[in-house]
Amino acid sequence: MLKNPRTADLAAVTHLRQELARLVDSYDTSPSVAILPDASRLHSEVNLLRAHATGEAVRRALRGVEAAAANFMGQLVWDASQRRNAQAALNYYDQAAHAARQNNDAESEAQARLRRSFIALYSEGDPKSGLTQATQAAQLASRCGDRTLAAVALLHVGEANAIMGERSACERALSKAESHLGRMDDDDRPDEFTSAGQLNRLAGSCYLRLGEPKRAQALLEGVPAGIQERRKSHAIVLGNLALAHLRQRDLDGATEMLHQVIDRSRKLAAAVRSTSCSPPAVSCDHGGTGPTSRKSWTGRSR
Repeated sequence: MLKNPRTADLAAVTHLRQELARLVDSYDTSPSVAILPDASRLHSEVNLLRAHATGEAVRRALRGVEAAAANFMGQLVWDASQRRNAQAALNYYDQAAHAARQNNDAESEAQARLRRSFIALYSEGDPKSGLTQATQAAQLASRCGDRTLAAVALLHVGEANAIMGERSACERALSKAESHLGRMDDDDRPDEFTSAGQLNRLAGSCYLRLGEPKRAQALLEGVPAGIQERRKSHAIVLGNLALAHLRQRDLDGATEMLHQVIDRSRKLAAAVRSTSCSPPAVSCDHGGTGPTSRKSWTGRSR
């Protein structure tokens, strides 16, 4: 097919979508640097096929996979560079947003804008830009009826306001996010990570920034134990718990949390070594409408 990209059909697009879903599903248990080569290869294949495909149905389907693959590549290169290579990630998000707009796909564009807000907040130190991007992501997600994505975007609206010391605006955003999560129906596929996991983790981070470590600790300790299976998310929770203890001058509690963070880091390092020998065993059944469905975002906001 790659030798003659004009022959790409919808069956080929489905195969690419399944491959991307497999890679996305491995994100929480595998280091980004181990996923990056396969994700980059797939991204290049999608670009090649989209550039030469004939027939609007196939081109449209490929643009959908292109948006999802570019969003995922941006996430991976930022992770793998330890959040230093922001420009490369931004380039991927621009590509994702462009493909999404061509398809009138508000959900994929919202994901690209949300990811841009992460870079503004956690790499560039620009909470105003982060607030703008997260707000736009929430609006786009609401427009397409994706309550989960809207809630995650609003949680980051809250964090942007917390960074700027805007308590009232932060708490309004957290309240709106909680409202979205509370209104999810069966089609939204809520789970423990979407509700208590996301809300408590991001709200805890907000209150740390607002100078309330005791309240932050209570929220972070309410994150479900099941999130431990998602190593990267759990490491963030543990790191924030360490800060919460430290800011209450509880050195023993902070030390205990830091030891757990170190243990998590060692397990991730071991995963890097193991993935160099064999690929991770992951399911191809993504459980959503595509590789960037709601489940691919819950528990993976940062």
